[in-house]
Amino acid sequence: MTFKTQYLKIQKYAHEELSIIESKILLSLKTREPLNKIFNDLIKAPSKHIRSLIVILFNKMMNIEISDKHLELLSAIELVHTASLIHDDIIDKSEYRRGIKTISSQLGNKLGVISGDYLLAIAMNKIANLGSAEILKNFSKTMYQMCIGEINQNFDKFKIGSIENYIEKSKNKTGYLFETALYSNGIINNNDKEELKHLKNFAMNFGIAFQIRDDLNNLLKTDDSKPAQNDIKEGIYNAPVIYANSVKDYVSGIEKTRYLLNNYINICLEELKQYDKNEYKNALEELLELLRND
Repeated sequence: MTFKTQYLKIQKYAHEELSIIESKILLSLKTREPLNKIFNDLIKAPSKHIRSLIVILFNKMMNIEISDKHLELLSAIELVHTASLIHDDIIDKSEYRRGIKTISSQLGNKLGVISGDYLLAIAMNKIANLGSAEILKNFSKTMYQMCIGEINQNFDKFKIGSIENYIEKSKNKTGYLFETALYSNGIINNNDKEELKHLKNFAMNFGIAFQIRDDLNNLLKTDDSKPAQNDIKEGIYNAPVIYANSVKDYVSGIEKTRYLLNNYINICLEELKQYDKNEYKNALEELLELLRND
């Protein structure tokens, strides 16, 4: 069974909520044509929505009713993620995203930058309307860290850094947005400090694992949006290259990278042990194993 088939099976547990989130995003987009149609095509294109999926599965696992407040939060998370992809497409000069032509390839880089900023503005308005200073503060910190991750990656191009720096970059680029999604959800649920600590630990480690998997896949195979080994060609040297200390012969670093990935997955599985067994916990465990075995 392919990753896509297995993932779609897990995603069915959140199908209704993900549909509402998509509708909320589309209703918030009020710009001019042809940009509005491009936004609509991008939002409706098949996507993992993995940050929202994890939050929904956590709530269902803990038998928490999902409210409009939860869904507004997740629509903001998806907007921030989509904005980051639009900006990434400009940096990477990507022609396609989710199987459709990118905004920058259709309308130019200037409108691409503004379009990403527009989505961020909508996201921050949604967060402000949630009425939680703690969530707003956390979102602001995350957006700062995401920018720092991109800035540092740019200055570190064509340099083989340390694993420690690689993990820090993975936290900034990916981990913090996962953490913000689950932590903010915990704030809405009035979780205590200990529970929030566990949620943050699970989400950050999941985000790091997700980034390591993505980096491995970039070396080993191709997808619709980014050709294999594109990172190396762009001077972005990730875990396999760092472990092998070689850009040309990184094969020896792949197994060590898989071990690193498994370490972060195992931390997440350990965090799940405190929750009662049910179908939603099973789905989260299956999702983690899918990252491990992809």
